[in-house]
Amino acid sequence: MAFNLSRHWKHLPSLLLLLLGSLISIGSGILLQRGVQGGMMGFPGLYYGTRCLLQHRDPYNTPTLESFYQASGAALPTNSVARRQAVTLYVNLPTTFIVTAPFALLPLGLAQALWTTLLVVSFLVAALLMWDLGAARAHDLSTFLIFFLLADCEILFSGGNTAGFVVSFTVIAVWCFLQQRFAHLGVLCLGLGLAIKPHDAGLIWLFFLLSGSWHRKRALQAAAVAVVISLAAFLWVSAVAPHWLDEFRANLTAISAPGGINEPGPASIGVDSADMIIDLQTVLSIIHDSPGFYNLATYAICGALFFLWLLKVVRSRFDASSAWLALVAASALSMLVTYHRTYDARLLMLAVPACALLRSRPGKLAWTAIAFATAAILSTSDIPLTILLLLTHHLPSVASTFSTELALIVLRRPAPLFLLGTAVTFLAAYIRSTPEETASSLQA
Repeated sequence: MAFNLSRHWKHLPSLLLLLLGSLISIGSGILLQRGVQGGMMGFPGLYYGTRCLLQHRDPYNTPTLESFYQASGAALPTNSVARRQAVTLYVNLPTTFIVTAPFALLPLGLAQALWTTLLVVSFLVAALLMWDLGAARAHDLSTFLIFFLLADCEILFSGGNTAGFVVSFTVIAVWCFLQQRFAHLGVLCLGLGLAIKPHDAGLIWLFFLLSGSWHRKRALQAAAVAVVISLAAFLWVSAVAPHWLDEFRANLTAISAPGGINEPGPASIGVDSADMIIDLQTVLSIIHDSPGFYNLATYAICGALFFLWLLKVVRSRFDASSAWLALVAASALSMLVTYHRTYDARLLMLAVPACALLRSRPGKLAWTAIAFATAAILSTSDIPLTILLLLTHHLPSVASTFSTELALIVLRRPAPLFLLGTAVTFLAAYIRSTPEETASSLQA
């Protein structure tokens, strides 16, 4: 079903509400971007890292990148450990350079404005496609969810993190594949998403790879796009920076160590912010602050859920309605298993058509899944998270008793809990789905 504005003329108030939500994020994002010297952390790091590579210097080498900043006249942040790490420890995959290179040829202001514009446009397209599918079944619910998704993207729009493009491209690819329209566009979008952030788009791609001949063909084509981009990027980077892989690993280690912005521990500077880390490690670290514990426990929990998900995908005949349930479970699971921030969770816009589908199904499981998905969307949104942080900032970061640990988890880090609930309930709904139930839903 293609998005058709004329078909929704009677829903003009809803479209205006979605437009308002978009303007809230765009306006707030512009204010945030201008309020921080050098812009927000995301895009300037991409910009200068790429310019460094274009001038045949190694962006993964921290001293080299710092000297490049100084030679370019760009002031390195000194008042924030998070900002300094974000711009001097380059941890993006080499494939990102292929995307950012055209922008790095432009002045920073123009490049950032163009980057932000394209990010906003692609995100709006993805959101409207999901709203269009969901509104056909549950108009009010879909409008509510998409409004919150659009109104709470201030950090994503201002920072310009590549997650915004990857989420948008992945969602557009899902629409193309499930609707079987504009297949080549879907292939390109999913291929780009895989190349830039495989930990965001990977499970979505795997679902289509295992979902029958037509979808498998598109998944393989997307993988081919990703491979071509990756080979070009790796050859380019290796020619300029032959030791980039070791340096990349060292940067990842430094940024994830205690005191780093990607550390999931109780006192992490990467958790107490509106763009907080949302993987399951951030919750388990409060119970026991040891990477050996919280990483292993996370992999065990997510691994068990992934095994059940994979088993159902392999054993089931492809069905477009049930596919939405599988994709939402995969999206939530992706956020939990490894490092992700709240802007990555915008991939949950895939839950809008799925929630609309479940709305027509009887039973407590359907409503529980809808409730968890709604809570996950709200708990990873910028404004609710900012309010939550203001209300709980006085709470300690380390607990001394089990009851205090539970209170800290629920009050300060609710997002991973709601994401886990979303993964479990949508997986359960997917496992329980039958062809008869699907046919009944389609007739509803």
